[in-house]
Amino acid sequence: MTQTLGPVMLDLEGTQLSDDERRLLLRPEVGGVILFSRNIEDARQVRSLCNTIRQLRPELLLTVDQEGGRVQRLRQGVTRIPSMGRIGRDYVAAPEVTLRLCLDTGWLLGMEMAACGLDLSFAPVLDVDGGISSVIGDRSFSSDPLAVSAMAEAFVAGLHEAGMAAVGKHFPGHGGVAADSHLELPVDDRPIDVIRGHDLVPFADLACRLDGVMPAHVIYSAFDARPAGFSNSWLGLLRESLGFKGTIFSDDLGMAGAGYAGGPYERAQAALDAGCDMVLVCNDRAAALEVLDACQGRTIRPATRLRYGRARPEPEALEALGRWRRVHARLEAMAQD
Repeated sequence: MTQTLGPVMLDLEGTQLSDDERRLLLRPEVGGVILFSRNIEDARQVRSLCNTIRQLRPELLLTVDQEGGRVQRLRQGVTRIPSMGRIGRDYVAAPEVTLRLCLDTGWLLGMEMAACGLDLSFAPVLDVDGGISSVIGDRSFSSDPLAVSAMAEAFVAGLHEAGMAAVGKHFPGHGGVAADSHLELPVDDRPIDVIRGHDLVPFADLACRLDGVMPAHVIYSAFDARPAGFSNSWLGLLRESLGFKGTIFSDDLGMAGAGYAGGPYERAQAALDAGCDMVLVCNDRAAALEVLDACQGRTIRPATRLRYGRARPEPEALEALGRWRRVHARLEAMAQD
């Protein structure tokens, strides 16, 4: 049976839990933890940290941003994964080979994150590269929506084969704006038909295969004056029109793009009221405490597939797998291109 969780995901200060953090994680409003580079030394240390957290609250979701390329928090004791744009570069010339590599990359990533004790990485990126977004760029598989769908579908299948959940981001697509939502609130003024026929395609194609979705802190003015993560219109479209049944995670409410909704309390309430199941509050402990107080009594029942319950291999044990050795060598070589 899937357990209920608190609706707030928090970050940590260092590589070990402080006494204050131990007390904080016992609060029922906490539903998960996201790790950043400051929390990470290597794969073995991350597994130890995750084990410590599970001793306190075994039901918490333990997560990380491990996409490959520029966004790879874990670097020691795991594979150096190239950007998805680098993998996707070969799709037109060699589609079957590239799709197999996407499948294997998802599998390897899932196996490595499971070995580190984590429940999920916030991946894959489903944004279509519009050529103007520096924050997305080569994090995207391609500038072709159908190619993004095909490669991401293979990647998701690989994650699932490894027993790992897949979280698509940033719904309905961050690739069409130049502004970085970490620093400001982007506005995408394109007609809604253009967004539906381009950026939204990978989300529509994969909605029934994804276990989680993270909406963008972007306003799509032709559809709603609110950023997608605070819009019941956008999140309703995701649920009702696209048929998504999984868990909706807000992007970090500490980002400048979330300032639309007000202070920490207002941001959390607006995101949850719009249809997010779990909100992320990172890099601001005072804001996190304010959000926890605002969320007292609120719980969620996350999608069952967020945690598969599979055995977690030791990090060193992966080297005994022929498939891991083959894919590891290929990806490490590509990452150096």
